[in-house]
Amino acid sequence: MSGTTDATATGSATDTEFKIASFENLGDERDDRRKNLVFLARTAEAAERYDDMCKCMRELVVLCTQDSKGLGEDFVKQDLTVDERNLLSVAYKNVIGARRASWRTLNAESQDEKNFNLIKAYKKQVEGELNAICKDVLEILSKQLIDEKTIDAIKKAKDLRAKNADPSGKSKVEPEASAEGEAQVFYLKMSGDYYRYLAEAIAGEENEKESADYYKQAFELAECVLEPTHPIRLGLALNYSVCFYEILKDKKKACELAKDAFDDAISKLDKLEEADYKDSTLIMQLLRDNLTLWTSTDAEDNEEGGD
Repeated sequence: MSGTTDATATGSATDTEFKIASFENLGDERDDRRKNLVFLARTAEAAERYDDMCKCMRELVVLCTQDSKGLGEDFVKQDLTVDERNLLSVAYKNVIGARRASWRTLNAESQDEKNFNLIKAYKKQVEGELNAICKDVLEILSKQLIDEKTIDAIKKAKDLRAKNADPSGKSKVEPEASAEGEAQVFYLKMSGDYYRYLAEAIAGEENEKESADYYKQAFELAECVLEPTHPIRLGLALNYSVCFYEILKDKKKACELAKDAFDDAISKLDKLEEADYKDSTLIMQLLRDNLTLWTSTDAEDNEEGGD
């Protein structure tokens, strides 16, 4: 019998854990390293290794936003591209999605009195993982990506446009497209999503309030920079309405928000970009599906759309 042992036999399988530092050829130049991190993230996605994908995207965010080489005034913060922020979202959505599905299964199984203590302990383990993942992405968003100065500047610009257009303040101001504003809506919405995931599984009003607050900030900003037909604004309305319905238990507000978002989008269909048509119409259908469920007599027993 061979005396050879391996990592599995010795219980040291974690020694092979994915580490960014082990990739020596990522490059020293910022642009080269950024390009290679995107490639690694896409490769991890193709291999369905979403935890690795999260590490790649976290490293990329730090690379773009933190002066890790002590350049001081010479350091220029770089915004994520649309592609990069979508990769960030996909990475964490898949990682957290698996834990949310596990938690829901265990929560349903907790009715089993015979094995209650075992299931309770298992559920606590999953809740710990879910909490760690949410806190990880929320830290990235709050410390690296959400820019309060940019948000305030956009809101002030809207107020100024409104004042110049109608001193009485009664006229509705149309959104003014802004790449920076779109990104900030995306990050604020994402923060609302992950606080909502925490609120689903972990009791306490703090996560509920944080989720509602971030969604509110995102919605107010979206009205400044995104058309009602934009998929990010529609997705925000969808998830914000689900937050009202499931987390805040405000059915009336959930229905009002979903209906207004759907109606506003319908009224502006002529402004729907061809590239956004598929995503936007899909979200509009989900909004309508939720409204149908929420307003029907047996809505309480059904699951809502949203992510």
